Amino acid sequence: MSSSPMAGSSSSARDRPPTRTSFIPEIQSMMFALGDARRPLHETAALVEDIVHTQLINLLQQACEGAVLRGSRVISAEDILFLMRRDKKKVRRLLRYLQFRDYKSKVLKTIEDEEPLESGPKNILVKINKRQRLAGDFLSWVDQTGEFLSLSDNQEVDDVKLERLERLERQTRGMDSAQYSEFCESRQLSFAKKASKFRDWLDCSSLEVKPNTVAMEILSYLAYETTAQLVDLSLLVKQDMTPKTDPFSHVVSASFIHYHSNTEIKRDPESPETTPPSTPGSSHSSKPSNGGLGLDSKTRQRKRKKSSAVSGVEPPSGAIQPCHIREAIRRYSYRHTSANRGNGMAFLAC
Repeated sequence: MSSSPMAGSSSSARDRPPTRTSFIPEIQSMMFALGDARRPLHETAALVEDIVHTQLINLLQQACEGAVLRGSRVISAEDILFLMRRDKKKVRRLLRYLQFRDYKSKVLKTIEDEEPLESGPKNILVKINKRQRLAGDFLSWVDQTGEFLSLSDNQEVDDVKLERLERLERQTRGMDSAQYSEFCESRQLSFAKKASKFRDWLDCSSLEVKPNTVAMEILSYLAYETTAQLVDLSLLVKQDMTPKTDPFSHVVSASFIHYHSNTEIKRDPESPETTPPSTPGSSHSSKPSNGGLGLDSKTRQRKRKKSSAVSGVEPPSGAIQPCHIREAIRRYSYRHTSANRGNGMAFLAC
């Protein structure tokens, strides 16, 4: 493709159709379960939704082209696996997900029939293992070096998933029972649990070739993985952008406490705790304006908030900001489009 799937995601919020299905509330819960603050910002979740939607639409279009070229009437798992074939780690994660889905089907089948599956007919076992079988048959067909054959049996620890779990474990240490209950509920959310809404969100009815059931399961998995990677990368960016040795950090903290508390704290207007640090060319110079007496408290509050925003200081909520998402996308796109200049792709999940 000539344009990156990242392109246009920043402006898509303004161009979003008013009738388009929205996953913003669900994405906010997912972001909390992935390491964001307990109340993720609405504008950040909207930006994440736009990026995930843009990526999946581009992925669907390419999968649709592949299905048409091979004469298929539907988009199947093979078309998506073909697009993912360059990244072995992500293919291995997908194979593990398909293995889990098959295992879940086995358990549900066992509960429903109330008898061990090993004693059932062989065709039932093949039907239940259909996801692994489809993926395995396709990968063995395109495998020319033998690398794909060992992916499903590879028990190597996924460093990305392990680091994510360790971060979440640290996050839950300070939670009370109500917060942990909300966290557990958020952990259970996924795009796959709202299959009908997810299909409408992707506008699959407008496609020339439509994805089948297994392809929709893979797309819902990729949507969640894209959200998770956005949160992972944004937390790293947030950590990089947080000043570690800021000499004015105590001043900024005092101003945030002063203007975000419910009770009004009276201070001397000329004290360093209530006066933002002066910068060259800023409106806060050493010359007094109106003697420092003609400004009401609301005007001072607006000026201090503006000064904090210009200096790049974050609100004390700790939530991921839209600027963190944009910077994460910029870094990821630069790294991957530089390595793959031929196609300009920068898919997060594949």
